[in-house]
Amino acid sequence: MSGTADAAASARRIHYRQWDSSAELATGRSSGVAVAAGRGQFETATSRRKVGSTGYELATWESVWVTPGFSFTQLIASWSAVTPADSFVEVRVRGRDAAGTTTSWDLMARWALWDTYTERTTDSSQSDDLASVDTDTWSAPAGLRSYQLRVVLARRAGSTARPSFDTVGAVTSALPSTAPAISAPGVARGVVLDVPRYSQMVHRGHYPQWGNGGEAWCSPTSTSMVLGYYDKLPRPASYNWVPQDHTDPWVDYAARMTFDHDYDGTGNWPFNTAYAAPLAGKAFVTRLRDLREAERFIKAGIPLVASVTFGSGELTGAPISSTAGHLLVISGFTRSGDVVVNDPASTTRAGVRRTYDRGEFERAWLPRSGGLVYVIRDAAHPLPAGSPGNW
Repeated sequence: MSGTADAAASARRIHYRQWDSSAELATGRSSGVAVAAGRGQFETATSRRKVGSTGYELATWESVWVTPGFSFTQLIASWSAVTPADSFVEVRVRGRDAAGTTTSWDLMARWALWDTYTERTTDSSQSDDLASVDTDTWSAPAGLRSYQLRVVLARRAGSTARPSFDTVGAVTSALPSTAPAISAPGVARGVVLDVPRYSQMVHRGHYPQWGNGGEAWCSPTSTSMVLGYYDKLPRPASYNWVPQDHTDPWVDYAARMTFDHDYDGTGNWPFNTAYAAPLAGKAFVTRLRDLREAERFIKAGIPLVASVTFGSGELTGAPISSTAGHLLVISGFTRSGDVVVNDPASTTRAGVRRTYDRGEFERAWLPRSGGLVYVIRDAAHPLPAGSPGNW
């Protein structure tokens, strides 16, 4: 990478903090949550609350205050949890500015592994103080210096369900609205991972209550491709309610499992990683500074789901002319450094595998979503060593 490009990339301030072991979870403050074997599990009810007409018992875990080292303007939380019977988890966040003013606790998600009892939802109406919620993103335009996460474990009052979580984390960022200079090819030149190819478009008209397929299902289709790569798709019994004539029925299942009732769609970023985590092993949302960082994941055998936005003529060879937000899989790189993707917007499986110009891809990815990716992996694929702070 040239000195100019290196400086531009370093100006993209990103920090990821995760609690993912008993030792890490033990640094937080628990109220009714027992930490053991790498999980925080409901042990004792410490309060009660109604959701709708149903009463729930609650237990909570709170992280220490985290100071990323810069004034951040956005935060995206992600988690991995299990919610048996009528139980759910809530993920909340609060922050503190340079003057010491503390925000309210804002709800980032009310989430359950299944939708029998709880509608997975966010709440984009929260804009009462220094920060506001926009679906999956907590925004603080004036900047905050530190934050704290809270996980609420809830179960139906009187039940013995023991919801638990094994990972919670957040990526914070303060990013310019422009892309850095095009990055030079790195360690994954010529490496292409064998990610299976699924088309979102073959699902047009499927399940209007979960987005109606087609253009709306890029995120669960991309998540499913990565799970398929690890041979970690859900078991057929999970989606036996999908008609037999539906191609790739696990995509219909993923759409149901990732649907956000407040956002009214399947594109909620951490809802997708929360769905994938129990299947694959680990999953979280973060941001990367450029494709050189993405190459480190490809070299480690980890495909990435990336969020892109582009106008007409801005991404040569794309199956759609433009998009205000689209998810696809970074599967590898050509020897010259261009990006090999699995783009679910193709109308057929055969057209899913495509190659995009490196510079065009970075311009569609970095200034628009801030280089956002889903990192989904199994135990056989550890994270690249030597993280620059964002994984």
